[in-house]
Amino acid sequence: MEKPDSLRRVLLAHVPLLRDDPAKLSLFVDKGRIAARPGSLAFEYRYTLNIVVQDYAGSIDGLMVPILAWISEAQPDLLQAGPQEPFRFESELLDADSADVSIWIELSEIVTVRPEAAGGFTTEHPSEPRIADAFEGLGCVSLWHLFLRDAPADETRLVAEHID
Repeated sequence: MEKPDSLRRVLLAHVPLLRDDPAKLSLFVDKGRIAARPGSLAFEYRYTLNIVVQDYAGSIDGLMVPILAWISEAQPDLLQAGPQEPFRFESELLDADSADVSIWIELSEIVTVRPEAAGGFTTEHPSEPRIADAFEGLGCVSLWHLFLRDAPADETRLVAEHID
């Protein structure tokens, strides 16, 4: 499975608190299943990814926006499914400034299998089909600084950034 590691890299790159203290981030694969068809070795992983962020201090938007941007590239069908709820979360409020946050995302990964002439096989994880304008102008690969603008107050604030 490749998606958990991909999301981990995005969160560590785009959430300053996690970049500074990666030990606050844990990922768990729950309820894993394999979907397969008779006569083919190709299959699909289906599982719930549980993301746990401990002692998260700051705006929860700074955590949610990079996850939504990642979903738009890695599992875009979640943005098309009704009623537009691509994941669920819970939070334990520790004090006025911090919380433990758990996020659950239902993910799938197609795996194609190709037999090798000399024996054995090769597996590949094809990319998900892209959804045009899921988050126009926003992509995890080229994201360096992500700002949110509060329309009524016309204030802009940094919610995520990427530092090489």
